[in-house]
Amino acid sequence: MKTTELPRWASAFVLPVLNLLSALLVAALVIHLLGESPTESLRILIDSAVINPEGLSYTLFYASTFIFTGLSVSIAMKAGLFNIGSEGQMYVGGLGLTVVMLTLDHSLPAWLLIPAAMLGSAVFGAAWAWLPGYLQAKRGSHVVVTTIMFNFIAASLMNFIIVKYLIPEGQQNPASRVFSDAGAMPRLNEWFPVLGDTPLNVSFLIAIAALVIYGVMVWRSSWGYQLRATGLNQSAAHYAGVSISRMIIVAMLISGALAGLAAVNSVMGSTHYLSLNFPAGAGFIGIAIALMGRQHPVGIFLSSVLFGALIQGGFDLSLEKPNIPQETFIFIQGLIILFCGAMENLYAPAVLKLLNIRKG
Repeated sequence: MKTTELPRWASAFVLPVLNLLSALLVAALVIHLLGESPTESLRILIDSAVINPEGLSYTLFYASTFIFTGLSVSIAMKAGLFNIGSEGQMYVGGLGLTVVMLTLDHSLPAWLLIPAAMLGSAVFGAAWAWLPGYLQAKRGSHVVVTTIMFNFIAASLMNFIIVKYLIPEGQQNPASRVFSDAGAMPRLNEWFPVLGDTPLNVSFLIAIAALVIYGVMVWRSSWGYQLRATGLNQSAAHYAGVSISRMIIVAMLISGALAGLAAVNSVMGSTHYLSLNFPAGAGFIGIAIALMGRQHPVGIFLSSVLFGALIQGGFDLSLEKPNIPQETFIFIQGLIILFCGAMENLYAPAVLKLLNIRKG
């Protein structure tokens, strides 16, 4: 009997790998057209982003932020929502973190200050996601439209707040004052000196814990079952007793809180102050990570590391190969989004045919 649907292992693993290889193949063609060797470029990228301990540390540092934005998009997707607003929610989450820091960083010890700042980032991120969730649940306003709008509003609002209120007197840099030492996330090179002088910090461990909690809550709890049921079929979920409007709002609140927590790694783990445009597109990369990782914890982790490696390895590669500008890696990220998002089922018919031939 012929199979009409791909097994879970094929859709969750085989298709993403084929899509990724397709994106890399097109990228290799572009690098060849730029006059450089794709194999040598790949070797340099892997060496600087994975094999070199200091480079790996930077890769994991970037991945720490991407894990949170990927989780933010994924939890909304599980409810059938496409939250494109993680960028703005991360931005506003950074403001919540900064408000706590500027208020309490000279009066609280680190063991109280850091959790309080993380709570501030989560609360502000959730608050920024609440209204799009409410409008979707109660008024039918599509969450894609509202979250896109809220990204622009967040950018303008943060520009006003930072320039108007947070710049210390007498300074021109559009940023808040530097936080006290108590507000710095402990760095992992304190325990693992081989990592070198890099900003990789405890946020990476918190991100791993968030992946585990996400996996347990989504696939091993009754609430997760209701969440997935809402995303798959709202009518059936409503018939089973799930409050659809409440689930949508709660999913968006959690999604916003996770996006807000993405600011912790960038602000408390690296710069130690709030600056303009610090998200630097991490919220949008989270969309690619959620799509490529198929909203699974392992997939989200691997996708985050991949994008972190592209940023770290791409920077070093552009230094060694002047013919390959850094913008090339933005193009590669776009290719990955194209193949893993818009064309995610490109190879599904061929894989299904191969499986049926093997069965026959």
